[in-house]
Amino acid sequence: MPLHVELVSPERVVLEAEATMVLARTIGGGDVAFMEGHAPFLGALQTHSMTFFLTDGTREVAAVHGGFVSVVDGQVRVLSDMAELSGQIDVARAERARDAAIDAARIDTDIEHEAALRRAQARLTAAGVVTA
Repeated sequence: MPLHVELVSPERVVLEAEATMVLARTIGGGDVAFMEGHAPFLGALQTHSMTFFLTDGTREVAAVHGGFVSVVDGQVRVLSDMAELSGQIDVARAERARDAAIDAARIDTDIEHEAALRRAQARLTAAGVVTA
């Protein structure tokens, strides 16, 4: 039986589908794969890309900007402040944001620059421009 997956941001349901596997990166737990029969799980997500292997043989990749993932009874729910599917990402904008964050970090070591860089890198990874 496949996993029922929901990826939700405050604005909308980003993805609702059936999947055979979901890959995510958690804070303190590293990379984790969820498959049918996975034990109940609750974890905080890093700003990173997530991959959803759908039952029709395709895959969806999303940039997830933090949040939480829960797995219960074959359902994977992802709640994130911001999430974008790879096809919705403006690559040029993400590259400009990455470059601006790198430049700003050279001048000031503010943690916000690091967070902006992680968000841009998550978008570019999800879009397939750079690898994780």
